[in-house]
Amino acid sequence: MKKAIIPFLMIFVLMVSACSNEETTNNSESTENKKEPASETITYETENGPIEVPSKPERVIVLSSFAGSLIDLDINLVGVDSWSKMNPRWETELKNVEEVSEENLEKIIELDPDLIIGLSSIQNIDKLQEIAPTVTYTYGKVDYLQQHIEIGKLVNKEEEATAWVESFKERAQETGDQIREKVGEDTTVSVIEKFDKQFYVFGDNWGRGTEILYQEMNLKMPKKVKSDALEDGWYAISSEVLGDYAGDYLILSQRPGSDNSFQETDTYKNIPAVKNNQVIEVDARQFYFNDPNTLEFQLDSFKNTFLGK
Repeated sequence: MKKAIIPFLMIFVLMVSACSNEETTNNSESTENKKEPASETITYETENGPIEVPSKPERVIVLSSFAGSLIDLDINLVGVDSWSKMNPRWETELKNVEEVSEENLEKIIELDPDLIIGLSSIQNIDKLQEIAPTVTYTYGKVDYLQQHIEIGKLVNKEEEATAWVESFKERAQETGDQIREKVGEDTTVSVIEKFDKQFYVFGDNWGRGTEILYQEMNLKMPKKVKSDALEDGWYAISSEVLGDYAGDYLILSQRPGSDNSFQETDTYKNIPAVKNNQVIEVDARQFYFNDPNTLEFQLDSFKNTFLGK
């Protein structure tokens, strides 16, 4: 088996002056009417040190995986990565938002962003920093919920982000209790995705619902998944060994229209989860990420499939 990697100045100066025919009156009015301008920037502590960012960003470009957080925080986006753009659930929110990548610097300049966000693995970070304040995050350096709070801090909406995290944890854990009560404490769940001709099984921190299932709902993963995928987050497998990684319930993620002929093979049909009609098929495009917008969708999906709510 082999592994393959699956594929984020402007400062406005406000001046207030008063006019008068008499010099003494002018000086007096200037003193009385002068007001301290509201801060146009805040200092955000990035992984690489402090950076000045807009206190109210109005033209944000997201180059990796964080679009859902910005959507939920009601931040105006002018550019997003291709993976976010293809999400059918965000068709309305991103209708007039350009698809961009860190390689297309000319397009990014045209979009005139006041803030750029991406993963630390993106290219051209130095050049992007010349265009607008650029903040990057290392995937997995903080947990997925703290990541949303960090995004909230960045766009000056930490309180709102924190409130959502607290609410989500409570609701997800309550749903997990209900699911375990229904299916059994020892029932296992696995998340497997077919991407092109390769299959991947996932640990507890690689999107696709894994954070909810394993971290919040405390559902169990099969032993093979735990041993092979938990540490790195994912593991590439062949169709012949799907059964070795399939739990009592199988979350099967793939894009609509992709080749699913493997589902007609005896190997697949003989998987217990398949025989017991305990396969939950999901649209990979809608399940990729672990931002609040996607997490809410995943939570509702699991409620419907496991509990019929």
